[in-house]
Amino acid sequence: MSAYLLEAPVFNLEAALEAARFGIHRLELCANFPEGGETPSAGMVRFLKNQIDIPVFVMIRPRGGDFYYSQKELMVMKRDIEILGEMGADGFVFGALDEKGYVDTESCESLIRTANGKPCTFHRAFDASADFYDSLEKIIDCGFQRILTSGGQNTTSEGLGFIMELMEKAGDRIIIMPGGGSKPSHVELFSESPYFKEIHASCKVRVPSANQYVNPNVNFSDDPESFTHHWGIDQQVVEEFLKLIEK
Repeated sequence: MSAYLLEAPVFNLEAALEAARFGIHRLELCANFPEGGETPSAGMVRFLKNQIDIPVFVMIRPRGGDFYYSQKELMVMKRDIEILGEMGADGFVFGALDEKGYVDTESCESLIRTANGKPCTFHRAFDASADFYDSLEKIIDCGFQRILTSGGQNTTSEGLGFIMELMEKAGDRIIIMPGGGSKPSHVELFSESPYFKEIHASCKVRVPSANQYVNPNVNFSDDPESFTHHWGIDQQVVEEFLKLIEK
């Protein structure tokens, strides 16, 4: 049994299947990589749960951008939790802030109730919040099981020191899961904390597409390689993580 858990965010079917095959312990299933993740389809969740036997946590995010949601958007999020839970989702990943950047406890508690006992992760909306210490306590009080964070910075490397501080402050009350540019070398650094339990890493790599025709006058994405490549999972990086995690 591994000392720590490795979670990978995946944005397409092939990456999800590869992640499970290469030994990832849990998936964070999302849509829309350019926006940092949005709610995936019910069909994707149902299909994956019939194909793989590792937990699939599902992103609940109705759009990109900020994390201050209207009441109608929150209603959509609740309905997505209900539907995707029926499709077999093992847990949910979401976060809501108010217009001032503080944790919207009322909305988060309502979403957690809708999850009906399935574990919930507060995602990197934490890193966008106005007061990290206030957010930590509110997220714990809401009943989340973990916080995904890069330490209030763009990457785990930049926020490493503060992530360690958050682990100590949170103690055993909630899991602080580093994520956002995580590297295998971070495992040894975080393992210095007795509260380190899980790490979130994309392990992503560009995979050439089988598509053989590209219209040079058309592009549906900001990514110029979107017609020739897609994001897959780098088996070598996964193996580097697992070697350190299982040591």
